[in-house]
Amino acid sequence: MASTTPVYNLKVVLKETGLAADTLRAWERRYGLPVPQRTPGGHRLYSERDILTIKWLMARQAEGLSISRAVDLWNEQTASGTDPLAAQLHPALSTVQVSPATSAVETTLDSLRGQWIEACMNFNESTAEQTLNHAFAMFPVEAVCVEVLQKGLSEIGGLWYQNNASVQQEHFASGLAMRRLDALLIASPAPSRPFTVIVGCPANEWHTFTPLMLSLFLRRRGINVIYLGANVPVERFEETVNSIRANLVVLVAQTLVSAATLQTTAFALTNKKIEVGYGGRIFNLQPELTTIPGHHLGNDVSSSVNEVEVILNGRRKPVKVKAASQEYIAAHQFFTSKRDDIELTLKRMIQPLKISSENYQTGVHFLGDNITAALQLGNLHHVSAETEWIKYLLHAYNQPDEELVYFLDAYAKAVDEHINGSGRPIFDWLKGEAGKLKNTN
Repeated sequence: MASTTPVYNLKVVLKETGLAADTLRAWERRYGLPVPQRTPGGHRLYSERDILTIKWLMARQAEGLSISRAVDLWNEQTASGTDPLAAQLHPALSTVQVSPATSAVETTLDSLRGQWIEACMNFNESTAEQTLNHAFAMFPVEAVCVEVLQKGLSEIGGLWYQNNASVQQEHFASGLAMRRLDALLIASPAPSRPFTVIVGCPANEWHTFTPLMLSLFLRRRGINVIYLGANVPVERFEETVNSIRANLVVLVAQTLVSAATLQTTAFALTNKKIEVGYGGRIFNLQPELTTIPGHHLGNDVSSSVNEVEVILNGRRKPVKVKAASQEYIAAHQFFTSKRDDIELTLKRMIQPLKISSENYQTGVHFLGDNITAALQLGNLHHVSAETEWIKYLLHAYNQPDEELVYFLDAYAKAVDEHINGSGRPIFDWLKGEAGKLKNTN
């Protein structure tokens, strides 16, 4: 049995556990663990059991629990008469290897985010995980998820866009972040309120960080959350709502294409009197998207949580949806039926580019998908922000914007050749985008 005699000073404890001093003080202040004795001069003294308690808490963090949940688990076991340390085979002091990142002097969320990004860029999983452990020990779960994980992934994505980070680095960081969110969601307390919310991505949406984080935040509010993940067909949402009698379905879309599938899903659900909330990157970029039935949940996850609370408590009136014009409905029907012919004509019309055939096909497919989505959503100007991707592709191959002007003009001619006047919204938008590029060069 571990000794409870207080004989170790703070320096020894930090050396034996690898924990940062400010983290340990935060645990003592916020959670009451461990409970050191004091010398007449006010200095902390720790027992062998105190050190093992710290290591036990760190081990639970390594398994994915937040520090608050680890403390809850400790208290639950002690309250039931079980000693959490009883299962440890070797209670003698042993060194826990902790990355130097956790002993950094700076412990602001900004500095921790910087440490985490650096660790991810260097593929240093151990340092990245220990940095997160330190962050969750010092700050609320919601703050760390937003300020370190979400903003950290956004910064790494920006580095990739500027060609200063690789796809591998971005995927490595995303994998670590998703794994931590999964662990936190699993470790969340059982629901304590009479509400059930379904959260998921509509068809063709594969980015799940935001809906997973929203699910975690709602679960921590005591709400029963059913998280369905990525690329969920509309009928699966309907089946789940019917089987569990959910109070609300939350749909998340990041791209224009998935906003269109979100719209389809939202119409199907609201037509059956099912409450719908929605949000995501595309609605922040395109606030004028007004053809989605349901409640927009705001521009960030924190405001979305508050808006969900308002909806669940019946304080939101039904939303009036603006329908797409007949001109757009007709253009959508003609474009989808003639799209293959348009793209074949486009391929014949344009001169050979230095961009590879594979990347050219990707660009054509990308633009066609976004035009289709914008026609369904009722405004082709939604596509304008998405064409930045094509500009980036050209610049990556050291091609001037004139190449994009030529491409858009050719696309407009191909549309006019195959669907003539019925494609007027598409033709006008393409020529308008080409004209804007000409004027800026």
